[in-house]
Amino acid sequence: MKSPVCIAVVGSGYVGLVAAACFAEIGHKVFCVDNDESKIAMLQAGGVPIHEEYLRELLERHHPTSITFTTDLAGATREAQAIFIAVGTPQSGTGSADLSYVDAVASEIARSIDSYKVIVEKSTVPVYTNEWIRRVVERNGVPRELFDVASNPEFLREGTAVVDFLHTDRIVVGTDAPRAADLLSAIYEPLTGGSYYQWANSVPGHCHVGNLPPIVHVSTKAAELIKHASNSFLAVKISFMNVVANICEAVGADVQQVAYGVGLDARIGPKFLQAGVGYGGSCFPKDVAAFRYVAEQFGISFGLLSEVEKINAEQKQRFFQKVRSALWTFRGKKLGVLGLAFKGGTDDIRDSPAIEIVEKLLQEGCAIDAYDPAAMERTAEILPPSANMHYVGDAYAAAEGKDALLILTDWQEFAELDLERLHQRLRYPIILDGRNLYKPEHMASHGFSYMSVGRQDAQPGREVLVKAGSFVEPKRAI
Repeated sequence: MKSPVCIAVVGSGYVGLVAAACFAEIGHKVFCVDNDESKIAMLQAGGVPIHEEYLRELLERHHPTSITFTTDLAGATREAQAIFIAVGTPQSGTGSADLSYVDAVASEIARSIDSYKVIVEKSTVPVYTNEWIRRVVERNGVPRELFDVASNPEFLREGTAVVDFLHTDRIVVGTDAPRAADLLSAIYEPLTGGSYYQWANSVPGHCHVGNLPPIVHVSTKAAELIKHASNSFLAVKISFMNVVANICEAVGADVQQVAYGVGLDARIGPKFLQAGVGYGGSCFPKDVAAFRYVAEQFGISFGLLSEVEKINAEQKQRFFQKVRSALWTFRGKKLGVLGLAFKGGTDDIRDSPAIEIVEKLLQEGCAIDAYDPAAMERTAEILPPSANMHYVGDAYAAAEGKDALLILTDWQEFAELDLERLHQRLRYPIILDGRNLYKPEHMASHGFSYMSVGRQDAQPGREVLVKAGSFVEPKRAI
């Protein structure tokens, strides 16, 4: 590769820490900065504060040689050529993005600039944020020739973020400054030029020397919009398919067969067509709301996104009512819950449909034993262990003596359970699967009463109305 670039990444959350590790992996010197002293101390001691495949491996490989963890933003700013802002942009009460953390970081960066720097938006921010950052820096007395602002949005899925970074579909660089564009191109050259794929194979993925990711140079405003538009469109696909699932339930069709047939169309594709209990996480809910808010500020009605939000809320309630119908009454019922994170592969519980459903069940008087491979510690911070809320060591402990078992997160291990053992553990062999991990006819043949999303209920000894026929379900992309 060409000469390494010195990079500062501000923020050590799901975006910042992954970016820092991956920048080091492709050959750069990285300062990962956070004002949380306890988190920095954990990272310096070799701890990893989030659950993300391959992340620990990269941090162990590159810290302390290529990555420095620090609370000293001023020092990192003076050393770095490019400073990536990867702090949180939570949703405000109006639905807009709260940019107070971005504003504070931009001000602190400005006070330490003593040579040319490129300040890069890595956080998801609304259009025109680049101009706001520019004004903040200028108000702190920094000459215009000493900095440029660029946008470099991330397109990472939690749980596969390292793979998504190193084997990305595209790299978007938004700036109107040629000098900034050249520096960002140099940062990503090991990926776009292919040198990383010639000597590295520790993180497998689809990119290789013959299939290199493109770098897309656009205006800063376009880059800011690309991120919001991408996430909002994916949320549209999810909500659309959830409505299709509800139609399938009404008419006796199988939503997975419908999704498979639809997804074979190259114009649509198979991804994000899995029906379930709705989307969650740190991105889709707030990004959909923020994008709708941006449109409204310009007098543009984005009713489509309002409907997406409504459908997502209704989908969680619809599954909750399905549980009620299966149990007749909630009070005194003992339930096992598999999954607390908003999706498999992560410990993130922000806006998790599973958490919302569990909270409602507790309010109705249910006793719950919950298991999640990664998210129990975080969940216990908001739902502490109590007489009715317990955290257990595996799926079979969650099922022990229960009136029903709920699957709320699509962890791969939940799709590979020993069904005979599970049946023996349950008091009543009732499973409500909010992620469609199993085939109804297969569950009925193992003696379960099985209810899922967008498919016919299955009962032991009763033929499922919609047979699979010659349909072969593709492997789920969890």
